Amino acid sequence: MTRALTIDALRVSGRVEAAQVAWPAGPAAGTVRFKGVGKTYRAGSGDVRALDGIDMDIRAGEVFGIIGRSGAGKSSLLRTINRLEQPSQGRVLVDGQDIGRLDEAALVALRRRIGMIFQHFNLLSAKTVRENVALPLRVAGVPRPERETRVTEALELVGLKDKGDAYPSRLSGGQKQRVGIARALVGRPEILLCDEATSALDPETTLSILTLLRDINARLGLTIVLITHEMSVIREICDRVLVLEAGRIAEQGPVWQVFGAPRHPATQALLQPLLKGLPEDLAARLHAERRSPRDEVILELGFAGQRRPDLSALAGALGRRGRLLTANIDSIQGRAVGRVLVAAAPDADLARLDDLCDDRKVLGHALAAND
Repeated sequence: MTRALTIDALRVSGRVEAAQVAWPAGPAAGTVRFKGVGKTYRAGSGDVRALDGIDMDIRAGEVFGIIGRSGAGKSSLLRTINRLEQPSQGRVLVDGQDIGRLDEAALVALRRRIGMIFQHFNLLSAKTVRENVALPLRVAGVPRPERETRVTEALELVGLKDKGDAYPSRLSGGQKQRVGIARALVGRPEILLCDEATSALDPETTLSILTLLRDINARLGLTIVLITHEMSVIREICDRVLVLEAGRIAEQGPVWQVFGAPRHPATQALLQPLLKGLPEDLAARLHAERRSPRDEVILELGFAGQRRPDLSALAGALGRRGRLLTANIDSIQGRAVGRVLVAAAPDADLARLDDLCDDRKVLGHALAAND
C-alpha cells in the first residue's frame, strides 16, 4: 500500500519545485517517553550533571522542540533517544520499549527506525549526493535495485532529483542540508532527530528547510524531535516545546501557550530577542506619574492565545483620543500571541479593556507627541 505525496514550495535555486513520490504507508509509530532520566558525565574536576529528572512524553507524528541556552543539556537529551547517550538514571521508551535493555542487534534495529540530521551536514566530500544518501542502505545490506529506488525517492522528496551526480563541494548550504535530510529519510524511519539542523544556515534558507521538515512531517506522519537555541525556529515548526535550563525542565506545553505566557525566567530570556522594545521617542517621554491633565496612560495589552485583538472594540474602550502606538502580534497555531501598545485617553474604559485582552499593564504616562 502506498500514498502519493506532492511536495510544494520547495525553494531550490529560486524556483518552486514539486515532486511526486510513492512512499510506503505504515501504522502510526514514533512515541518517546522519558521517565526520571538523568545523565552524569565523569570529569577530572568532578561529576557534571547534564540531565536531572526528565519526565515527558513525545507523541507519535508531532513536531516536538527542545530549546535551551548553551549547556542546558539539549544534545544529551536528544541523543538518549537513539542511545548514543546512555542515561545514568531513569528510562527512555520508544514505542513502549525500554531501549536501555536492548542488546546490540536490537539496538542496531532501533537506530534504523530513527533518522538523524546534523548541524554541519556530515557529508562525505569524495562521494556524490546519491552515494551519500545511499550510505545507510549500503551499511544495512539493502540490495542495489531497492537502494537505487529509495535514494531516488528521497532525493525527489527533498527537491534534489537533479543533483544526484553532484559532489557536496558544488552545493549550497541549504542543498547540503537537504542531502542530509534525504540520507536520514532513506531508511524510512519513524522518528527524525534534528540536532541544530538550521544553525549553520542563513534566515531565508532556514525558513525553506523548516518548511520542508513541516511538509515531511505532515505527509509522512514522522515524529520529529528537534533541538535549537532559537525561539523563531520553535515558532515556525513545532507543535509543543520543552524548555531546558541546567539539565532540568523549566516548562513545557503547546508552542502558543509557552510563547503567550512564559513562566520561567529562562523562557522569558529566550523570547526576548523576538520582542520589540518601546519606540525610542515614547521611551524618552514616558514617566511614572501623571504630570498634566493632557497626559495619556500608556498601556501594554497582552494576548496569550485566549483572545484575538478586536480593533473596533479596543478603539471604543480607549476613549475619544485613544491611539494605537505599536503592535507585535503573531498567529501561532491559529492563536493570537503578542502585545499591543496603546495610549488611553482620560475617558478610557479600562475595565472594558480587561475583557478585550489577556493581560493589561500600565507602563506609565506621557504627554501626547503632538501636544
